[in-house]
Amino acid sequence: MSNKMWGSRFSSGPDAIMEDINASIDFDKRLYAQDILGSKVHCQMLVATGIISSEDGEKITHGLDTILSEMEAGKFEFSRALEDIHMNVESRLAELVGDAAGRLHTARSRNDQIALDFRLYVRDTALEFENALQDLQLALAQKALEFNDALMPGFTHLQTAQPITFGHHCLAYVEMFGRDCSRMRDARLRMNECPLGAAALAGTSFPIDRHMTAREMKFDHPMANSMDAVASRDFVLELLSASAITAINLSRLAEEIVIWCSAPFKFVKLSDKFSTGSSIMPQKRNPDAAELVRAKVGRIVGALTSLLIVMKGLPLTYSKDMQEDKEQAFDAFDSLGLGLAAMAGMIRDLEPQVDNMEKYAASDFSTATDLADWLVRVADLPFRQAHHVTGQLVALASARNITLDEIPLADMTKVEARISQEIYDVLSAKNSINSRTSYGGTAPDNVKQQALRWLDILQSNKEVP
Repeated sequence: MSNKMWGSRFSSGPDAIMEDINASIDFDKRLYAQDILGSKVHCQMLVATGIISSEDGEKITHGLDTILSEMEAGKFEFSRALEDIHMNVESRLAELVGDAAGRLHTARSRNDQIALDFRLYVRDTALEFENALQDLQLALAQKALEFNDALMPGFTHLQTAQPITFGHHCLAYVEMFGRDCSRMRDARLRMNECPLGAAALAGTSFPIDRHMTAREMKFDHPMANSMDAVASRDFVLELLSASAITAINLSRLAEEIVIWCSAPFKFVKLSDKFSTGSSIMPQKRNPDAAELVRAKVGRIVGALTSLLIVMKGLPLTYSKDMQEDKEQAFDAFDSLGLGLAAMAGMIRDLEPQVDNMEKYAASDFSTATDLADWLVRVADLPFRQAHHVTGQLVALASARNITLDEIPLADMTKVEARISQEIYDVLSAKNSINSRTSYGGTAPDNVKQQALRWLDILQSNKEVP
């Protein structure tokens, strides 16, 4: 039996395997709200331009509202034989309103329909990510303000480098996620043009009003080239790219939480809300939420790579290959949305173990740079010479298994005669962080100011300067 949507060109139905490979309804049914919105607006435009009668327009609109209600209530029966969301809606519309339903597809194609549906969906998703990222930033900024002066070690190569504050570390991610948010916003603004009315690829001979349909769906304007409108998926690629970068930043923070929760560190503690136990080791508390956020990166980067490969060799305009643009994108966007929510929850939940962090902040000669800076600033040594002297003092302390501030002054002056008692003022971790007052530095007052600046931006929805 032929598919009635195809008309008389085909005399028989598809093979079962063709139906399996061709059908997309299993995943594109999530676009039902966007598809019905686009159809309602298209119908309004057809009536406004006199292409269809107002009577038919009313029937179609009422039928579409009924279908939307059925879908939202979970009462709509989707059919794989009808392939996709468009044909499922159109078939049900014909059952509800009869011949008038056949007029809805005037001056459009499934090519511009799916381009519209997916663009609407991706635009909404980008906005959801902006909001989720700002919520995560807010959680981090609040933590930064609360722990603006809590000492912890800063690392390079995962080796103790210099003392910093926990608040400063939190603000580093506020900045990173701020750029992620900006990328989401840029992508959303760039994709905000309407493909509806491009029809199959060449436009239409009907006197449609594309500016009206674009305006009704809050697009900035219609897409200027009908071929580009149906052939382009760069709007999906761009959001997937921004999502992949965001996921990588999320993963870096998740990795740090995993490390910080481990027994050798014990820098932070997660409550039972974001931890799990072991089936065999009753003492275990595992940061599984962080580990799963870390793992989501593979799915998101994989979706980006997959769509890049699908699109790389396609001539203009539409090819069925482009049906593969949605399933992995949906999975990637779901994964990122879940990861952002989980991370915001973890940040609000975690409790910094301040005593443990402070103990390690002064370990492994973390104030050696402060000693070198003092030699430059007070003793007037060239930095390279000061670096060499500091290295000798570190070697001395290491050999004796003592800290830098435990080296007697007499021994220090044997290495460099210009060292005075004042040197001990810069060798504590607390004095070290207090001295880092340069813009963007870890001094507690700096951290407090930056945290308050971000809280003001995030709580009042201001643009980042």
